This record gives sequence, structure tokens and C-alpha cells, in this order.
Amino acid sequence: MKRLLFTAILCAAASGVFAQTVTKTTTSTTVVTNDKGDTIQVRTDTVKSKRKGFKFSFGQGEDSNSISVNRRDTIKEVSKAPGFSWGVTFARFDLGLATLVDNGSFTLSPQNNFLRYRSWKSSNVGFDVFQAGYRFNSAFRIYLSAGFDWTHIRLRENITILEDQPVLTYRQDNIDYSKNRFTSSYLRIPLTFDWRSHVNDDGKRFHITGGPDIGILLNGRVKQISDENGKQKFNDDFHFAKVRYGVFARVGYGFTGLFAKYYFNDMFENSPMQKGLKNLSVGLTFGF
Repeated sequence: MKRLLFTAILCAAASGVFAQTVTKTTTSTTVVTNDKGDTIQVRTDTVKSKRKGFKFSFGQGEDSNSISVNRRDTIKEVSKAPGFSWGVTFARFDLGLATLVDNGSFTLSPQNNFLRYRSWKSSNVGFDVFQAGYRFNSAFRIYLSAGFDWTHIRLRENITILEDQPVLTYRQDNIDYSKNRFTSSYLRIPLTFDWRSHVNDDGKRFHITGGPDIGILLNGRVKQISDENGKQKFNDDFHFAKVRYGVFARVGYGFTGLFAKYYFNDMFENSPMQKGLKNLSVGLTFGF
């Protein structure tokens, strides 16, 4: 996952940084007298080019209707006509906390107590890499995107979630793990309804977005680190739901904002003891 994140960020940086040059022409008139005593007006045009700043496009380029070169100089917003757009992007980078909801409670039931986790070390990470949509006007658009989403549950117990079992099964270990992480990775396919305010004097917008989200399971993983065994990784589906469905919302200003995601179906399938165990994530989002 680290290699994938690093590659995506490099691609976004390579394609998203554009230098902006502002040209200013100054006209001056000088009165001079020639050898014959005639008065002549001489017009002089001075052209100056100055690099004012840069624009980092961290997301879809068509969203950038204005460019702020500094805190005072802003290019006027241009109203966009309705139309379709699509392409590769690197946007809506989510970084937040993952929470398990057990039949409506944030406290795990006894049969799920082996999944006790460290709240501040259990995270959700995701981003979009492709999108296609329709812009109705400068304020509202709808788009379907695709990206990747990881949920990392940092387990408290010294257990190992076992592979290739008929139901979700674990083994109690006599090992003190310094890291015991239980991860699911999904291809995420959200449908986004995006309302955007007009660009203000600072070249920024308010965003309110939301919609349904479908995820397709890519992989499950257990990663453990201990003095006895070093670093270990085990890959399996671990009965994670093959397809998950839920809703999401994002609210932000400019480049950053907040997100929340909740999935309606259970985290695990074909594992009756985990019935009603669902996933909620909240945190920061970058790049609208």
C-alpha cells in the first residue's frame, strides 16, 4: 500500500504543478525638445513579466475556475457551461479513524471481544484515481469515481486471525505483539453529488458532497510484528464482505475538509457470530 500511495502522489505532483506568469505593461509619456526647438511627446511602453506563484491541482482540473496568485490578486471566476468530463485524477484523499459498531453500540459484544482495538491507531485511508461526471452549472455537478480504500484495525489482543476457516476464527498466542493489524482493502466506487459555492476573494470554495458508496473486496491481511517471529503477513479474505454498500458525506473549504463513511451491511459474511458488526469512519479529507 505504501508503494501505491507514493506512486499516486508522485503522479499527481508531476501533472498538477503549473507555474503562472503575469505580464504587466506600463505606458509613460515624456516631453522633449529637439534641436529646432520643437516640442515632441515620446511614448514609452515598458513590459514586465513576473512569476506570481503556482497552482497545485490536487484533483479534477475543471474544478479550478479561479487561481489565487497571492492573498490579494485573484483571477476572476469564469462560469462554466453544462457538460461531461472524465479522466484520471488523484483526489478526495481520506485519512481518518475507523470504528466498529456492534449492533448499534460502540462497545463490542462478548462474541466479538477478540476484535478489541486501539481506537487512535485504527485508521481508514482512501483516495480516488478516476472519475467521470456531468456538470450542470458552476455550483452543482454529479460524478462517479473509482479508487482504493483501506481499513486498518489495530488489535489489542495477542491473537492471530486464521486463514481458510469456515467462519471468522482466531488463535490465542503466547506472544506479545508490538503490532497486530487486521486490514481490509476495497475498490471503492462512490457516486458523488457535489454542491460548490462561488469562489471567494481568496480563490476558495465551500463544498458539500455526499452519496452512495459501493466497495468490492480486494484483499484481507493480518500483519504482525513480534520479537519472537519478526514481521509476518497473512493474506486471505478473512470473511470480509465481498461487496459492501453504504453512504458518505464530505464538508470542506478550499483544499481540506471532513468526511464520514458508514456501511449498511455487515463487515463479515458467512460468519454468524459477527452478525450486526458494521464499520464507521470519520476524519480529514484533502483535495476536492
